[in-house]
Amino acid sequence: MKDPKRQLEIIKKGADGLVSDSELLEKLKKGKPLRVKAGFDPTAPDLHLGHCVLLRKLRDFQDLGHTVVFLIGDFTAQIGDPSGRTDERPLLSPAEIKKNAKTYEGQVFPILDKKRTEVRFNSEWHAKMKSADILRLAGTANVANLLERDDFKTRYRAGAPISVKEFLYPLIQAYDSVALEADVEIGGTDQTFNLLLGREVQKRSGQTQQATLFLPILEGLDGVSKMSKSLGNYIAVKDTPEDVFAKVMSVSDELMWRYYELLSAKTAAEMKKLKKAHPMDAKRALAFEITAWLSDEKKAEKARDAFSGKFSKREFPPDARKTTVSRKEIKTVLDFAVAVSSSLKSRAEAKRLIIQGGLTINGGKYTDINAKLPKGSDFEVKIGKKEFVRVGMK
Repeated sequence: MKDPKRQLEIIKKGADGLVSDSELLEKLKKGKPLRVKAGFDPTAPDLHLGHCVLLRKLRDFQDLGHTVVFLIGDFTAQIGDPSGRTDERPLLSPAEIKKNAKTYEGQVFPILDKKRTEVRFNSEWHAKMKSADILRLAGTANVANLLERDDFKTRYRAGAPISVKEFLYPLIQAYDSVALEADVEIGGTDQTFNLLLGREVQKRSGQTQQATLFLPILEGLDGVSKMSKSLGNYIAVKDTPEDVFAKVMSVSDELMWRYYELLSAKTAAEMKKLKKAHPMDAKRALAFEITAWLSDEKKAEKARDAFSGKFSKREFPPDARKTTVSRKEIKTVLDFAVAVSSSLKSRAEAKRLIIQGGLTINGGKYTDINAKLPKGSDFEVKIGKKEFVRVGMK
């Protein structure tokens, strides 16, 4: 294993918070593999890149010599996680939960190292609990504390119903850490209350408290909302390599760096170098890395080639207008758009279109008006939804 301080540095990369640095460092100094827990409720059959933020961090722990407990919440899925909800979550049938849970095991490998992964289901212990056990667990928290949660507080003030079953969810999830004797638990920042409650329940059960690592929530392809299947702004682990590559290429230049931060294995030095490169080159490198990560390098290479080919065939009509411009007159993509377009009426209109994602050059979106053009002398340009131009540079 690496030096404990170096391990801590790797573990904290890209994280939003850790409770606490000193506790985790002490655990690492013992030199024994830690049990690192992350829970996934099987409420949908597909995992997406939002889940992969956690999976990437779990793999970091494995590469440092620790054991990952991939916990499938088949029991808690029958309650429904109230986190971030303004109403009670619709419940799935036991058959749907079982079907979804089965797909998870097939999706997490090869992202995780199978030899260092325990796949567990929390029905293993919760299904055996008796009424007296539930009552003892319920005694570890009070209603006033539960109502401090933002989601419960909002619903309570609005007069929206909150079932006692929903109050039990964070306690049931917290008990998972006791059953698994977790040394570390990781989760999104939307799970802060639940993860911290796990520490409290462990303490009351006579166990050493787990360290809790909080990871940011990954924005979806729209760059605004949390990546979610219901919003349609997601990249699924099971997507074809071609779809993964194309979807990553569709994100904005700004969002690209967020994906790099949370999903890439690139070192700080490599990232620094990429930020000096052209945004399109950096985005292609990101799309290739993520595609190869979810499949393999050969498939990623085919996806990269297919993306370039499909863009030309699908996006560009054979009779697209042709024009020529002088590179000396072009300093930014804004200058370029104004120079080649016949539909943009002003520089201000061009700015708005670019910022809103309406400019595509050689298959990649440009949303930074100050970005520089890629190298080359021939460009296929899409402006808005209807204008297509083949541009030669002189």
